Amino acid sequence: MATAMVSCNDNAANTSEKTPDSTTTAAKMSLTQAPFGTTDGKEVIEYTLKNANGVSVTILNYGGTITHLITPDKNGTAGDVVLGYDSLSGYQQTGNPYFGSLIGRYGNRIANGKFTLDGKTYTLAQNNNGNSLHGGLKGFDKVVWTGTPVSDSSLKLTYDAKDGEEGYPGNLHTEVVYTLTGNNELKIEYKATSDKATPINLTNHAYYNLSAGADSTVLDHELMLKADKYTAVNDKLIPTGKLPDVKGTPMDFTTSKRIGNDIAKVPGGFDHNWVLNKGAGLELIGALYHPASGRYMEVFTTEPGIQFYSGNFLDGTLKNTKGGKTYVKHAGLCLETQHFPDSPNQPSFPNTILKPGETYTQTTIYKFSTK
Repeated sequence: MATAMVSCNDNAANTSEKTPDSTTTAAKMSLTQAPFGTTDGKEVIEYTLKNANGVSVTILNYGGTITHLITPDKNGTAGDVVLGYDSLSGYQQTGNPYFGSLIGRYGNRIANGKFTLDGKTYTLAQNNNGNSLHGGLKGFDKVVWTGTPVSDSSLKLTYDAKDGEEGYPGNLHTEVVYTLTGNNELKIEYKATSDKATPINLTNHAYYNLSAGADSTVLDHELMLKADKYTAVNDKLIPTGKLPDVKGTPMDFTTSKRIGNDIAKVPGGFDHNWVLNKGAGLELIGALYHPASGRYMEVFTTEPGIQFYSGNFLDGTLKNTKGGKTYVKHAGLCLETQHFPDSPNQPSFPNTILKPGETYTQTTIYKFSTK
């Protein structure tokens, strides 16, 4: 990580785990592409990466959106484990809750849509209860990126955000590389540079349901997070600055736990940032398991936090869903690796300011298997 993005606090335990070996790849990999419509006068392309194990991921250059992620269950039956739509109009509908999207320039919330940097106050769109959420009205999830196949297993997306776009300072050049490996890992590598100091917090907002639609909710999924603390929030989900211990609370996922066990004890459901027990490198920090299908997803990241969101605002009203599926409350969950919410206004949180001459980097891996 660049010096601007040093991520762990001094008290974080360094519980480094062996990271996945992405160098071992199966012989048969493929990358195909197909048209998916047009927007803003630009062609939207759907790219599909496949490996020899029956795993594939489909990504749009619109919003860098993951539309399909196919992986086998314990019986070898393939299924799509992310929520999504069957058309571009689905992804562009009012109220689309960022299904599968790349989020930027700043993922999560910034209080009151304002921050001060180098003595200047910047004003952002207040698009979420008076706060700024996920980059504003037209964040990175709603623009057409430039897609470039790197190999049979990798796709690079680039986007240049202009100085002042959505209220943020600096011309920001962003590159995101999606790689599907022969080990059934979806690797997402982020990189960005800016000509002015600017806040940055990039992530992916895929909604997972490892049952591949067999279960209407994720409440029977089991989740583990290597996090002893989380960022407490107010009633508008803005951090208070306090980092309570999870022990003895519904927020404790240090041991794998069924999501439905304690969700009723959390007002509104889970939508919080967990403070990861880790150093600055790429480490295993979480795992999601669906016992009925046997699907198991491990999460590795370089980031200091992860937002676990349990799909609390899904209400069955989204249109153009895949196969006409009704996405009810808790139909999917998000595991968004990130820096902490509202960090530009929270000096005690890990730094999110990228300065000229520095490079922002972030790597996250979602690894799929069965057990």
